[in-house]
Amino acid sequence: MKIVDVTANVLRVPELRNRLFFTLGMLAVYRLGCQIPIPGVNVVHWAQYVHQNQDSLWGIANLFSGSGLSGMTVFALGITPYITASIILQLMTAFVPQLARLQQEGELGRRKISQWTRYLTVLLAIAQAFGSALAIARMPGEFALSTGPGFYLMTMTSLTAGSTFIMWLGEQITARGLGNGASLLIFTNIVVGLPRALGNLYTNTFVTHEWSVLQLTVVAVVMALVVAFVVLVERGERRIPIQYAKRIIGRRMLGSQATHIPIKVNSAGVVPVIFASAMLTIPHSLSQLPGLPSLPWPGSLLASVLPLLKQGEPLYYLVFAVAVILFSFLYVSIIFNPNEAADNLRKYGGFIAGSRPGRETAQHFDGVLTRLTFIGGLYLVLICLIPDVMLFGIKLQHLWFAGNWMDLHMPRFLLDGMNVNFAFGGTSLLIVVGVAMDLINQIEAQLIMRHYETFRPRGRRRA
Repeated sequence: MKIVDVTANVLRVPELRNRLFFTLGMLAVYRLGCQIPIPGVNVVHWAQYVHQNQDSLWGIANLFSGSGLSGMTVFALGITPYITASIILQLMTAFVPQLARLQQEGELGRRKISQWTRYLTVLLAIAQAFGSALAIARMPGEFALSTGPGFYLMTMTSLTAGSTFIMWLGEQITARGLGNGASLLIFTNIVVGLPRALGNLYTNTFVTHEWSVLQLTVVAVVMALVVAFVVLVERGERRIPIQYAKRIIGRRMLGSQATHIPIKVNSAGVVPVIFASAMLTIPHSLSQLPGLPSLPWPGSLLASVLPLLKQGEPLYYLVFAVAVILFSFLYVSIIFNPNEAADNLRKYGGFIAGSRPGRETAQHFDGVLTRLTFIGGLYLVLICLIPDVMLFGIKLQHLWFAGNWMDLHMPRFLLDGMNVNFAFGGTSLLIVVGVAMDLINQIEAQLIMRHYETFRPRGRRRA
């Protein structure tokens, strides 16, 4: 009844009701575009190829496009070019002084960076569209109905226009709807596969009897615990207490104040997981290039590396864990600068008890951030590896120094997996929970301003 009451309050507020309906309408338009295939491609053969190569970059791209890539629709590139362009410009602010100054200029600077993001999105969409057309035309098999110039032009135009339109949809949702538009589009792409996943669970358990009721119960319990753990960590933060001395502002003297700076446990979000997953798909993607596996040195290297970097192999999990933690530190170091935070705190007369303003404050920020980033990286590794371990296991019997002992003494469900697949992978789960929480927080903020009851007991009902 609580959710029903909150929904009624949302629909009762004209502004929230209009924003909600606008968001749903834009998402419906987006899903409609995901069903329109581009001309000149054998969709059936292409879908089979993408599903057979889920371990490559095609699999990641297909996830974020809502299976639009497997159907080679006009929205096949999805929101990926826009997300990539945003991440590139965000990373460049740490190395290009002009971008750093623009970011500090307020609204005008942000508008300029947004404009450059759009331009870069179009360039990346053109490059990805050309690469997709080239891959379809040159792959062995009847993927392209025609390989002439018209096919390249039609494919590039359709995919680039679709990606640009998706970028516009995301910005419209952000400005006139609820939540972040780009995040909601990715959220929609993932959630749209939930009914199919639930149908597969029912079929495997009660129709084909491939799974037992015990396996289904284990999946349900583990997924519930994982979701609860994700919510707990994503809402977790370390609050650094800040003291402000007496200040004179205008003709008024403000007394000393106490506040805090919140730092999230997982400040990096899902970006390190995306980078690490993309890095691990590079060998498999290279093996799909025509002619490369037949070359003497690259072919032999790929042949020896590919078996070790399959899901379930200890080396795969080790490389993935190290990559996620390293990317977490890299990304957090770019989005949060301890020296800049310490300087801003000193300018406004703030200080941390027990730390001198300036260098000691920056070191305090850096120490807290280092510990939180390491914990956040371990959390990302754990969340992403639980589904893989349940499905593939950990092939500890393949270890050259202790494989025989592991094979004899370790439980089989740990070594070979339970052949149980999550409805969502680790990356998808993080995105779905994170976007849902952000959307709820935004709705609650709107309701609190109007004194409506929120999702939590702290809210008030309008008088």
